[in-house]
Amino acid sequence: MIRAIDLHKRFGELAVLRGVSLEVARGEVVAVIGPSGSGKSTLLRCLIHLETIERGAIEIEGRPLVSTDAHGHCHYLPEAEIRQLCGRMGMVFQHFNLFPHLTVLQNLIEAPVTVKGLSRDAVLPLAEELLRKVGLFDKRDNYPSRLSGGQKQRVAIARALAMQPDILLFDEPTSALDPELTGEVLRTMRALAEEHMTMVVVTHEMGFAREVASRVVFMDGGQVVEAGTPQQLFGAPQQPRTRAFLTQLL
Repeated sequence: MIRAIDLHKRFGELAVLRGVSLEVARGEVVAVIGPSGSGKSTLLRCLIHLETIERGAIEIEGRPLVSTDAHGHCHYLPEAEIRQLCGRMGMVFQHFNLFPHLTVLQNLIEAPVTVKGLSRDAVLPLAEELLRKVGLFDKRDNYPSRLSGGQKQRVAIARALAMQPDILLFDEPTSALDPELTGEVLRTMRALAEEHMTMVVVTHEMGFAREVASRVVFMDGGQVVEAGTPQQLFGAPQQPRTRAFLTQLL
């Protein structure tokens, strides 16, 4: 579903991604863990074209989004094709990014109507079904300001699903939440995993990574240091940097 090869990305003098490669198969849940500043969020943003890379290649569902020629120059698809390809992915952000002037239901309907050109009547049944799925149908007419952080994030997940993506990317979806609200969001994500949704989850929630992920990727210093099953990575990490990171947390 996703193949990223030798990704390099800088912000000014700072090298944020230094040769990152990642593959995600259909139905996999890949948890990306690591210290702050290790390049995890930048990796997600490059996959969905919120940032551009300087070298490397990205394929989405077998189709190249960007490639690098023999002279080291990156070549992206034309903009219209990028939008179509990246439309197969949804992203859930750390700070929800809901439209404050729209109700919960309108937040879900907006993108399918605006981006896909669907009618409101066509989108409405799916939007209502998704709100039931995340346990927030009774909040459909509320504005985001009336919701808790956990409810906002569940709406954000439902909004991403309203575009019917093949892949969901999560950028630290619980890090802005109080601990007591984290569980409701993780339960929603766990349910998606059980439905075999392909997911890449940047997270500090080691319990989620251990219990739900098919594979765990540890990043540090803009590189993938180690990757494996949760049992391998948490039970018997091979790299000293991985062991040091997990020792601080567990």
